[in-house]
Amino acid sequence: MPDTDEDARSAALEFARAMAAYWQAALGGELLGFYLVGSLAHDGFNRRYSDIDVALVSENGLTDAMIEDMGAHAAAIAPGLAPKLSLFWSDRGFTKGRFPPLDRIDYLEHAVVLVEREAVRPDRPTLDEVRAYLQGRPFEVWAQRAARFATLDLLAAADHKPYLRAHLYPARLVFSWMTGDVASNDTAVAYLSENAPHGLNVALIARALSCRHQAADPEHLFRERGLLPGQVAACRRMISC
Repeated sequence: MPDTDEDARSAALEFARAMAAYWQAALGGELLGFYLVGSLAHDGFNRRYSDIDVALVSENGLTDAMIEDMGAHAAAIAPGLAPKLSLFWSDRGFTKGRFPPLDRIDYLEHAVVLVEREAVRPDRPTLDEVRAYLQGRPFEVWAQRAARFATLDLLAAADHKPYLRAHLYPARLVFSWMTGDVASNDTAVAYLSENAPHGLNVALIARALSCRHQAADPEHLFRERGLLPGQVAACRRMISC
């Protein structure tokens, strides 16, 4: 792991540019654009906990075989970074692919161009659409993970990243629920200072953010795993109103 977030970000950018070149060669004129999104596109990239989020728009989208070939190429050129690669993609009409509402907003408002033949601008999801999305699978997946973590006796190394994210998720949820926008973890946690729903433990979320900043093991947060169901309950009340 690189010693600093800036070193990690530089390596991630070089890797993302290599993936842009890969897709240019693979798709040719079919490729409409390839972009940085997520924490590489705005502040907050973390050497340990960040994914390498990229977005691709092409004339006709991608096939499973294309995505598998990309994964193999990524693993061959950067085995340490390939597992972090997260690809959001769609066709020209945004009728298929992997591009949930919040990631579509991120693409529309924060994407950084690596390759662009034509800028494709789908409709921005409305606040109602964002809220309908957040009330569905994202919330239930978080609630299920929080419930599982709350009952664990030991935190395995493979669970460090999802466990920390389970603590940070309420900040992102509240921010997007209230604003219909996306933001970095830092911005979302700061937003809670005046906008936290009743019963949400903001201090716990702030401790999780500090752990992320330090790229530290979340072991010291593990003793507070029993607080996660209360965080879920506070957010469930918010989205049920």
